Amino acid sequence: MTRPARQWALVLGVTAGTGGSIAREVARDPGLDIIGFHRGNFPDEAARLIADVAALGHRAALIRGDAGDPARISDCVAEVRNVVPQGSIKLFVHSLSGASLGHFLDDRGDAFHPKQFEKTFNNLAHSFPYWARALHEAQLFAPEARLVGLTNVLHHQMLHNLGLIAAAKAALESYVRYLSVELGRHGHRVNLLQFGTVVTPALRRVMGPGALARLDEIHARMIPAGRMCTVEEVARMVRLLTMDETTWFNGALIDFTGGMTQHLFDLVMPPD
Repeated sequence: MTRPARQWALVLGVTAGTGGSIAREVARDPGLDIIGFHRGNFPDEAARLIADVAALGHRAALIRGDAGDPARISDCVAEVRNVVPQGSIKLFVHSLSGASLGHFLDDRGDAFHPKQFEKTFNNLAHSFPYWARALHEAQLFAPEARLVGLTNVLHHQMLHNLGLIAAAKAALESYVRYLSVELGRHGHRVNLLQFGTVVTPALRRVMGPGALARLDEIHARMIPAGRMCTVEEVARMVRLLTMDETTWFNGALIDFTGGMTQHLFDLVMPPD
């Protein structure tokens, strides 16, 4: 198979926040063309991303669709094939959100429904191997492609109403380990980047300025640098993982928490 002249980054959850920052960063010279999926919640951000990537000399093809829905993935991959030549996806980034908050018991009246289990695990965990398999079978990966999942500290620590997210992220970590072996036989690399809280448009919308200030104060106590990580810092780390110097990373849970030393449970867990 002839190697395409241009290579691509496929980002799931691409427009705002971490996914958008990653797309901009990996498009930097010499950079990659960008194809991504988004749910259409941030149309202005999508338009700005296309313009920013074009200014860097690359193409951005953004597709509106639910990339975390197992029933839609084959259609999504078909849309990718309409844009991207075989053997040209150098980077695959799984940056999907869409999870439920609550508790496993109904003592507070917010017990998880089975449909919330299904949606959370599909978005945060199951979609990663589903996409990896579909892209591999479609022969879309470039030689020595890099697959990167994004995770947080919750599957090692505790926060009072995020147990379902923690469970899904633990499953994602296991998927990465196994896929690193199976795709490693084909020359690809699969890793999981773990970082702390980053402020995104979605987080601002959900929490509001008062809660964000409290969150910032908490992280100043947990992290030696005295602040939260930024989406730009996460993006630069993902770009680093595309370079030849990081080829030996495979099946790794990469700690990018900035030396976080205290437990979220101890700082944030509300009293009963």
